[in-house]
Amino acid sequence: MATTTVDIKKLLEAGAHFGHQSSRWHPRMAPYIHSKREGNHIIDLTKTVEALDKALAFMSDTAAAGKQILLVSTKRQAKDKVKEVALATNMPYVTERWLGGMLTNTATIGGRIKHLKDLESRMISGELTNRYSKLEVQRLQEEIDAMNHMYGGIKDMTGKLGAVFVVDVLNDDIAVKEARKLGVPVVAIVDTNADPSLISYPIPANDDATKAITLILDYVQAAIEAGQKKVKKPADKSEQVAKPAPKTEDKVAEATPEKAEAKAEEKPEAKPQAKTGEK
Repeated sequence: MATTTVDIKKLLEAGAHFGHQSSRWHPRMAPYIHSKREGNHIIDLTKTVEALDKALAFMSDTAAAGKQILLVSTKRQAKDKVKEVALATNMPYVTERWLGGMLTNTATIGGRIKHLKDLESRMISGELTNRYSKLEVQRLQEEIDAMNHMYGGIKDMTGKLGAVFVVDVLNDDIAVKEARKLGVPVVAIVDTNADPSLISYPIPANDDATKAITLILDYVQAAIEAGQKKVKKPADKSEQVAKPAPKTEDKVAEATPEKAEAKAEEKPEAKPQAKTGEK
C-alpha cells in the first residue's frame, strides 16, 4: 500500500476539480461529477481522492514487485514534470511524439534502440572518432541526439511493463490503446470529456491545469519511491558463513551407521605397554 496521504485541500487549491464545458462531457464520467457551474462541470474531489488512493497503492505495489511503470505525456503542461519524475524514480518515459508501435511493434522499435545503443557505445569508445572524419562524426552525433530525443526515455525499458501512467488519455490515446492491447494496466488522469471505462485506474481530475498535474505527479513519485524501498534485495553472500565440510569418515558414519559400528568392533584392543626391565 502507498504511504502517501492525498490531501483534498491541495487538490482544490490546484484546481483539480475544474472539468470541461458541460457540452463536451462524456456520459460515463457522470459518477465523478459533482455539479455544473457557469456551463462547466465540477468534479467531485472526494471521488478523486478515493480513486487516487487506489491508483497510488497499485503503483506502489507494482514498483515493489520490481516492475517498470511507463510514464507518458506529450502535452506541454506535463512533459517536463513527467520526465522529472521518471528520472527521479528510474522509470521509462515518453514525452515527445508517441510513435505508433512503441509497445506493440517490438521488432522495429527494438531494432532502432539497439542501433542507438551501438552508436553511443562506439562514440564513447572513440571508435567512430578514429574511423571517420570530423564531419562524419558530427553527423553521427546528430543522429544519436535525434534518436535519443525520440527513444531516449524507453531505451532501458525491459520486459513486460507493470503499468502505464498517462496524464491525458485523449492526447495520448495511442499509448492507451497499445497498453490495453498488451493487457498492461493503465493508470490515468481522466477529465470530464473522456471515457473512464477504458482505464484500469482512472483518476477523475483536471488534465489541463499545470498545478493539478504537478500535484498528482508528486503523489505518483512518492508512491513509486515507497514501493521501490520495499523491493527485496538478494542476500549478500559475504554474510553467509561457510560451514566446514564434514570429514570423509563422518560422511561414511552418517551414511552407513551399521558399517561404522562394525568397523569400531573390529579394531583390536590396545595392549598394555611393558614396564621397563620386563620381557
